[in-house]
Amino acid sequence: MRVKTVDWTAQSDATKSEGLRERKKRQLRQKLTDTATAMFLERGFEAVRVAEVAAACDVSEKTVFNYFPTKESLVLDHPDALMDALRTGLADPEVTPVDAALRILTDELKALTSWLSGHDDPAEAGAQLARFNNMIQTTPALRAHQRDTTEQLAAAAVTALADRAGMRADDPEPQIAATALLGLWQIQFGSLSRHLDGKRTPQQVKRAVTTDVQRAARLLEAGLSTFATGPKQARKRR
Repeated sequence: MRVKTVDWTAQSDATKSEGLRERKKRQLRQKLTDTATAMFLERGFEAVRVAEVAAACDVSEKTVFNYFPTKESLVLDHPDALMDALRTGLADPEVTPVDAALRILTDELKALTSWLSGHDDPAEAGAQLARFNNMIQTTPALRAHQRDTTEQLAAAAVTALADRAGMRADDPEPQIAATALLGLWQIQFGSLSRHLDGKRTPQQVKRAVTTDVQRAARLLEAGLSTFATGPKQARKRR
C-alpha cells in the first residue's frame, strides 16, 4: 500500500527560506511518516515495529527516533507543527486570538486541500482519510497519545493567552478562551468529515469548510472581545 500523508509544514513560512539541509530533513521526516502510516494501515499499529519502518526507509531505528520521539508520533505528527504555530500566533499582540487561530486553520486547510489535489481519485483520498481516522479511534495507544497532545496544546494556548493579557495561567479567562479557540479545530474537523464525500473538488471542500469555521469564529470573536488581549489592555496580576 502506498500512502502519502499531509505535509503540515509545507505551507509554513519557514519552508520558504529553508536550505538544502533543512529541506532534506523535512523530506526524510515526511518519508518516515508516510511509510509508517502505510504499514500501520495495512497491518495494524501494534503489529508493526519501529525497526521495520526504519528498514523500509533504509535508515537506522535511532534515526527514526531522532525525528519522532515515540511510535505514536510517527502517525500523529501534526501536533508538533500546531504547537509551534499556536505559541507564535497567540503571542502576537497585534493579532486577536481568533484571527491567530484562523490563520493557523487556514494554513492547515490549504495543506490538506493541496494533498487532496495531488490525488487522481478524490473518492480514494477520502477513503484513505476515513481509514486513517478509524485506525486512530480503534487503537488505544493512539487515542491516549491524541488526548495527551490535546492537553499539551491547551496548556500552551492558556499560557500564551495569559501572558499576553497580563494574567495568570490559572485565571478563568485564559482557560476558557483557550478551550473556545481550540474548539475551532473540532469545527474544522467535523466540517471536513461532512464535505470530504468524494464528489466535491478540493476547492469546493476548502470553501465549504472555510465558511463553517468562519461562522463559528464570528461567534467567538463576539465573546472574546472583552478579553484582555494585549499590553495596553493587560490586567494587573493578582
